[in-house]
Amino acid sequence: MNSIIIYNQPNGSVAYVIACGDTPIDEVQRKDVPQGVESEIVEREKVLPVDEYFRDAWTWAGKGQPVLEDLEKSKAIHRDNIRAARLPLLQAKDLEFQRAQETSADTAAIVTAKQALRDAPAAAAIDAAKTADELKAAWDTSLLGDSPYA
Repeated sequence: MNSIIIYNQPNGSVAYVIACGDTPIDEVQRKDVPQGVESEIVEREKVLPVDEYFRDAWTWAGKGQPVLEDLEKSKAIHRDNIRAARLPLLQAKDLEFQRAQETSADTAAIVTAKQALRDAPAAAAIDAAKTADELKAAWDTSLLGDSPYA
C-alpha cells in the first residue's frame, strides 16, 4: 500500500506526508500533523491528482474526499509560468529593439513580437480551458518556447 497523510495547511495549501523507513504511518501522522488539524491516511494514487504541475492549486475538503485541482487557481499558476518564461524573451527583444534603433532599422516586427509576449497571459485558450490538461495544452510553444509541462 502506498499510504500518505494529507491535511490542509494554514495557508490553504494541501500538505501530504510520506512515511519513510520503519516508522508506522499513524505514528508519523501523530508526530508531523499540527495539533488540532484534520488529517487522513489515504492511498496516494486514489486521492491525489496524477501530476503536480498545479500543486499549489490543490484543495481538500476533508476526510473521505479526494484532493482536487482548483481550475481558477491553476489558471493563475499557468499565467505566472507564462510571465516567468516571457521575461528573458522580452529582455532579448528590448536589446534587439535598441540595436535596431541605433541603426535606424525597422522595428515594427520587434514591437509586434513584444506585444504578443505581453498578451500571452491573456490568451483565450487559458480562459477556455476546462481541465488541467487543456490548460497545459494552452502553452504557446511558438511564442514561449518549450512547455514546462512536457
